[in-house]
Order: sequence, then structure tokens, then C-alpha cells
Amino acid sequence: MSIEYLPTEIITQIFLSLHDIASAVALSATGHRFHTIFHSPQNLVILSATAETEFGPLDDIIQLVTQNASQPAHIHRNVPISTALIKQVVHVGRVAQRWEGIYPFKKWRSDYASRRLLITEERYRVRRAIYRLWLFAKAFHNSSHVRTCRSIPSVVSTRAALLQNFSIHDLAEMYDVHQVMREVLRSNTCPSNGRMRVKYQSRYPDQQHGLMFNIHLNYPPAPSSFIPESWFHNSPSANLSSRNHQPSRWLDPGAEGWGDDITHYYVVEDMLKLDPEQIMHLRDHCPTKAHVETYVKEVGGEWFGNNGETFNETLSFVVKQRGGEMEELSGSVDDEELGVTAEH
Repeated sequence: MSIEYLPTEIITQIFLSLHDIASAVALSATGHRFHTIFHSPQNLVILSATAETEFGPLDDIIQLVTQNASQPAHIHRNVPISTALIKQVVHVGRVAQRWEGIYPFKKWRSDYASRRLLITEERYRVRRAIYRLWLFAKAFHNSSHVRTCRSIPSVVSTRAALLQNFSIHDLAEMYDVHQVMREVLRSNTCPSNGRMRVKYQSRYPDQQHGLMFNIHLNYPPAPSSFIPESWFHNSPSANLSSRNHQPSRWLDPGAEGWGDDITHYYVVEDMLKLDPEQIMHLRDHCPTKAHVETYVKEVGGEWFGNNGETFNETLSFVVKQRGGEMEELSGSVDDEELGVTAEH
């Protein structure tokens, strides 16, 4: 018997067993009966089930996309599923899937022997942590939370109320993924002067001259006289396709450094206020320091600079409330006793 002659209930179960929304849409296009069932009142049930499998946990995405200033972030929201909501779920879920791929490279950036692909459960934990970190950034890393209010007890309590919704295992997963986001910013988006020097010397070991870092000035330096003429390019856009920082008349690698260790630390702390999608945008579309500064100026404002992220200090506050120590949590995540890759 042809599959299209099966009872509607069985075909609906086939839709519900699919692993992603694209497969459900593809199945609906294979025949008139499948198309009719997919676009029946069961449509939202099918979409929400496949979205849960592909992008879940769906509830955490809903808490993120429905958060606004009218209700505290820690209050759970029950929202009916709609087509518009599913579209937001897909958008947010695809960002989280990008972080699934980045996580192994940054988690085991030095321990190459341990680097591997994540299993299904670990990918789920990465997505869940991304959604919760994103909710924290959306609620507390905005123009309403300026530097002068970050230590006010009522503000700290409001931030802590969100993290208090999660178990210690959940918090460890969030910290683990937060460290991966930090590493993306620290090593790729906003490299320090020292890192730029190491990269330059490893790629151009024959050069006798060091880099000239712009410590006090933000505008690009004049072309360095020691750069070989063979490295010159015909247009500024030639160096914008990747982060190879090859010297040219348009780009001095020294100008791409974000300061010494201390200055660089505070730069990264500021950048960690960006949400996971914004950090991904910097990684994909902002190959130079000027691009990063322009983007941050557009999405931020006067409140952004010299106003570091508050997730770590809030996490430390909550861990101490529970009788623990932040150093112990951090060490357990480093040792993989807690976090995304820990065995629960």
C-alpha cells in the first residue's frame, strides 16, 4: 500500500518524528495529501515538534524571544505557538547551531588530542547555554544598565534572580560556553598586541623589524617603510576578506592589536556584553579593528564603553549564595567534571 494512503494519524506521526523543519517542508511537497496534512490545524504542532528536535530546548528560546522590559527576565512566560514565533525560533536556533561548531575548536584550543565532535546531548547543552546567556545579555546588557548601577544591591538581586532559576549543572554549562565566547573575542575578534606579534612572527619569520602598535592613536599609521613592495595591494578591500593580517600599504598588523594585556582584558570584558548573534557577526563580517569599532558603535552607545559584562560577577554571587566558590566551579569546568562535556 502506498504511504499516501495511510491514515492521517500515522502520516502526522511521521511528520512529528522528523528531525528538522526542512525535512517536514520537503515531505509536505511530495504529494497533495502530505501538503494538505502539513497545512492543516496540525501545522503548528508539527513545526513545534521538529523545532524542538532541531533547535531545542524550545522553551528556552521562547523565554529569550519574548523577553521585554515589561516583565522581569526571571519570570517564566507561557506563550502560544504561532507562525511568527516559529520564525523567530528558527533564526535564534541557527545562531546557536553555529556555536555548536565553534565550541570544540575553542574548548580544546590547545589540547588537540582531546578535540572531537560533540555528541547529540552535548550539542543540546551548547544550544541551551547559548539561549540562556543570550537572555541574560538581552535583559541586562543594555542602555538601562550603565556602569554606575552595576553594583547596586537591587540591580544585583535582579540579575541573580535569573541565574537562580538554574541548577549548578546548568550554570556550569553557561560558564563553559561563556568562556568559549570569550576566547572567540580574545583570539579572533579583538586580539591583543602580544597575540598580533606572535601571529606576525610565525607567518613572516624572516622579517627583522617588529610591529609598530598604535597605543595612543586610533587612526591607521602611515605605511611602514620596511614592508616589501611585493606585499603592496592595489586597493584597501584586498585585506578585508580574512583575518590573515598580511602587511600592506593599507593595513599594518600592528594597528590591529587591541592593547597590552591589561588594556586588552578590559576590551574583551566590554565586548562580552554583546549577545551571541552579535559576536558571531563580528567573527564573520568584521575582519579589521576598524570594522569592529564601527559595528560596536552602531549597536552600542555611550553606556557600552568601560562597562564590562556582568554575567561572571553575577554567577559568582549566586554560587556563593549556594555555599560554593567560583574558583571551584571554574576548575571543575576546566577539568570537564562540570560543563557541556561532563558526564551527568
